[in-house]
Amino acid sequence: MVSVPRLPIVGVVGSHSDAHADRAAAIGRWLAGQEVHLLTGGGPGVMQTVSKAFVEAPGRKGLVIGIIPSGAENSPESKKGYPNDWVEIPIFTHLHLSGEQGVKPLSRNHIVALSSAVIIAMPGGTGTASELGLALKYQRPAIAYLKEPAEIEGLPDGIPVEPDLDKIKAFVSEELAKLR
Repeated sequence: MVSVPRLPIVGVVGSHSDAHADRAAAIGRWLAGQEVHLLTGGGPGVMQTVSKAFVEAPGRKGLVIGIIPSGAENSPESKKGYPNDWVEIPIFTHLHLSGEQGVKPLSRNHIVALSSAVIIAMPGGTGTASELGLALKYQRPAIAYLKEPAEIEGLPDGIPVEPDLDKIKAFVSEELAKLR
């Protein structure tokens, strides 16, 4: 039997169409050194970039988990482009809703929010905003790593926005320390 270390899970959410490579890779490399598992929606864009950086970081302890949406209602097939090549533990779901419908019961965003000890949001659209709305609903600590609030369409009130990577790291470290 393979043993998976019991580590906190940090969710990273963001655009599926734009990688925001510099910021996402920096987050992935840093998280790999924090003794956490990385959780994403398992797709392209930010999810792929952060996952690749996490996997390629030397000495990492955690794994990359992807919550994989189905391609359509009642379909056993995953959405095109999912999971990305860096997901080590894909969790395939029947959940197909995303974007503006990301807060509805048939969206995997609930699993991302509920499974994460802390969530880091990168630039994205309405799906990213819905994940942050769920983080607030489920009282999960979340922070947005953005140059400006407009980088997430419909960013919910109550989510702190921070352009400084060191302040993102401090926020996440403080939240993780509460678990230990």
